Amino acid sequence: MVHPLESLVVRHTRRLPVPSGPLGDGAAAARQFDVALMSVGFKLSADLLRHLAALSEETVLDIAGRTLDTVRAMTGDHVRHNTYFIDFPDKVPDTHEFWQRCVAQALADDTTREATLGQLRAGAVDLLTLPSYGTYQHTYADLLAAHDELIASAGDRVTVLRLGGAPQEEVGALYLALATSTTPLGDEDLLDLGVLARHCVDGPQPGTIAVRENRAVINRARIEAGAELLLDTVTDVLRLACALSDGDVTLTTPTRLRSPSRRVRRALLAGLDAVVASSRAKLADVAAHREAFKRLGERLHAHEYRARWPHAADVFAVARGESRVSGIDGRVEELLAAGDVTGAARLLTAAPGKLFRSLDRLLRVCATQDERDAVAEAAERVAPQVAGRVLLSVREHLHNRGGQHADGRSRVFVNRRGQAWVTEDTRAAVPAAERDRLARALDAELSRRLPQPGHLLIDPAALDVALPLSGRATTAGLGVLPRGSLSPVSGELLRFFVYWKQAHHTTDYDLSALLLDAEYQTVAWLSYTALAELEGTHSGDITAAPDGASEFIDLRLGAARGTYIVPQVNIFAGEGFEETEESFFGFMTRDGDQGGRPFDPRTVRAKSDLRGPGRVALPLAFIRDADGGWHAKWLHLYLRGNPSANRVEANRVSVATLLRGIVERRPLTVRHLTDLLADRATATTLWDGTTPPSEPVTYIGLERPDGLHPDSRVFTPENLRDMIPA
Repeated sequence: MVHPLESLVVRHTRRLPVPSGPLGDGAAAARQFDVALMSVGFKLSADLLRHLAALSEETVLDIAGRTLDTVRAMTGDHVRHNTYFIDFPDKVPDTHEFWQRCVAQALADDTTREATLGQLRAGAVDLLTLPSYGTYQHTYADLLAAHDELIASAGDRVTVLRLGGAPQEEVGALYLALATSTTPLGDEDLLDLGVLARHCVDGPQPGTIAVRENRAVINRARIEAGAELLLDTVTDVLRLACALSDGDVTLTTPTRLRSPSRRVRRALLAGLDAVVASSRAKLADVAAHREAFKRLGERLHAHEYRARWPHAADVFAVARGESRVSGIDGRVEELLAAGDVTGAARLLTAAPGKLFRSLDRLLRVCATQDERDAVAEAAERVAPQVAGRVLLSVREHLHNRGGQHADGRSRVFVNRRGQAWVTEDTRAAVPAAERDRLARALDAELSRRLPQPGHLLIDPAALDVALPLSGRATTAGLGVLPRGSLSPVSGELLRFFVYWKQAHHTTDYDLSALLLDAEYQTVAWLSYTALAELEGTHSGDITAAPDGASEFIDLRLGAARGTYIVPQVNIFAGEGFEETEESFFGFMTRDGDQGGRPFDPRTVRAKSDLRGPGRVALPLAFIRDADGGWHAKWLHLYLRGNPSANRVEANRVSVATLLRGIVERRPLTVRHLTDLLADRATATTLWDGTTPPSEPVTYIGLERPDGLHPDSRVFTPENLRDMIPA
């Protein structure tokens, strides 16, 4: 029987749940499956290949079809990637020569001649009115016929699929892994958690759920199944109401709450009543979302149940301003207004997370050394009560408030949805002595919480990966790393691509690349207005995507001028990134003589979904180091842009300013945790790609290597969040 969540397990874990079926001679079919996988940059592990070979041929072929569909979607190979210029990256014309050719073709067409002549007389021609501009001039089959097969290279990507456990065990383990994440999940992972929670509602449940958004998604599954809710704050109930309305459980954007059924209304009111009955102080949380609670009260008909659940009624009385509850935030502000920093720090020890989030401000307003000592001592005292993610976030903050960054030339803000903006940093410096004191205290507390790693085996390529302190600092995809991560880029040719398919309206996305020097000044760009430069070529402008459309940029890294290459996707017209049926960005690397079609999944290094706000997407940047090598710096950012006609030429200053702020900010990376782990390890080894040790190890890397002891603990980008201590 096919498990309905098999593909989800493959996407998240790179494991194929143990396939079951009639035994037989499936060896030939298994080898064919392996060959087909290699054509898209995947392969079967030796154990999985042996297991499949013992099954019937029919079973193996059935498994192969399902799995190939999954991995093709992971790489972006599930759609057809055509290009405007059929010979791309060769024979791309000069931009103005190409435009003149389009005008000549329009003049030769009886249906467009007069209109084009009128535009020429007026002195300007709209490219979108030219019949040969912006639409494919050949079929996908024509494109394939024009290109030779890709020459295989040792540098091509190979992602190994491994043998998993029984399907239900794999699904249950994935559910618990996502549910107990110590950091917020990204949007796609949160959706997957919802699917898993509904499937696993009657199975083993997580002991603790640290992330409130996760709790809301799980509670939705539980309330739909009639199970007991997991609530301990009034905001948990509000998040659940948003989940039931298919809204934003992070409460970042307002949700249009639906009127639930009578059964659900009673469950939500009973939950609110129980929370407030356990501690009236929890009513203080209402003020942060006063308007949302007012709307919730209207949907729940709370006035009808006042006698039955009086404590729930108190929630809505506070929201309407009929009842007042003094919260800790107001009292802290009163103390700071009175100049009592020590009293404010003492009060905040009752809310350790708030204290840590306030440390920068408290230390800046201290007037005396005694006050600074009091703040630092309060933080040291409550550090064991603070979530590991908060400790690491504050440690990263302190990491960027000293040394060469103390002057804070610019301050970058990125919200939960990836929208970014930059302002001048006018904050006073955090005193160096307290900054260093707190950094030591945080490292000591983090080290105390980390597990005993035994033999620590580290892939050096993973050391510059930013710690995933939030799943919202990344996007769904293949080979995608958290915002701020650096990963090496090899190969002579760098090719990035965008694909989009419009849902309802004509939509025109423009792939562009901005080249900047070491001082973030513009060197050149590649786009539909600059099809060819010294560095490379553009595949041609596609202006509508009813059946899907792709654009590519090919760059010769050795010829690239400047220090930074910043690919971007500009929305020229039509639907936003979250409105299209599908949209994603990615990049490939190739050796100079590999050839092949414009898109080949074996050379795809990363494929990242585009599902953010704004009209300009900045997925990542490429940075040349002092030795001439290149690294990818992951951004996952969106600029507001204009409602239409966004172009690389118009946003180059804002992009350069934002890039400077991101590059100059130092994220906390895997290296920081491995340094702490190394102090507790029995041995620490940098993996050189050869045979790993025969004993169990704690392995940290970008891919799980073959030959690890089965009892090893493995951390790769797919489960890197598990390294964040609780």
